[in-house]
Amino acid sequence: MEEPTAKLIRAQLRRMRTSAGFSQEDFGKMVHYSASMVSAIELGQRPLDRQFLGRADDVLKTGGLLLALLAMAERDGQSSWFMPWLEAERNAQQLRYYNPTLVPGLLQTSAYARRVFRFDDLRPEEEVERQTQNRLERQAILTRENPPQVVAVIDEAALRHRDQITREQLAHLSKVAELPHVHILIIPTSTGLHVGLSGPLALAMGADGGWVGHLENQLGGAVIDGQDDLATLLARWESIRNEALPRQQSIDLVKEVERHHGPQ
Repeated sequence: MEEPTAKLIRAQLRRMRTSAGFSQEDFGKMVHYSASMVSAIELGQRPLDRQFLGRADDVLKTGGLLLALLAMAERDGQSSWFMPWLEAERNAQQLRYYNPTLVPGLLQTSAYARRVFRFDDLRPEEEVERQTQNRLERQAILTRENPPQVVAVIDEAALRHRDQITREQLAHLSKVAELPHVHILIIPTSTGLHVGLSGPLALAMGADGGWVGHLENQLGGAVIDGQDDLATLLARWESIRNEALPRQQSIDLVKEVERHHGPQ
């Protein structure tokens, strides 16, 4: 289900465009996007884009309304750079995640997520709790009606932290892996160097068959929707997945690590 603020942005965009007498094709030319992209954004089939909304504000002479609504959504708990990915994730039919050092957010326990958000020791505790709750709410897509297919590739090293939080996380992974549409694949430490060690990535395929990518870094993240960049990410995803154990062997490895896990 789409967030109310995102639905409001789409509704306002569509209303103001039609009130101005612009077809999607004409409007697309003015904001330098295709008519099909304008349609997909208005219908919620593609994520909201800050650059697109900024150009729409200029063309429609809204006084910055659409970007202001995006800022409202950010104040409600999500960074503006992350919102387009949240929309893509929420509306996806297929999701792909890889992380060389951490369990992907969609599969994290509350304690694990809380620890991750505390990596930033300047983040107020209130914000840590809010972000943790937001992350847990995202996970509702795993158990909703008609959930997306989820494939998550994780390096074995991310499972080997010897603390209680990781032990609980391992138990959670074993449980989530029982869902028929969730595939958790592990890259064993014996693999050595591989292309995925360059950093985490995520991919979402929408109802229109188009892909959206997401990359995180120390300062935030970026949504990737350019055709060439997506082709690169999809190719790298396939290379990463090919390094992972098959599904059942991966689950067996998670359970083996869990059995031998515990604080030092």
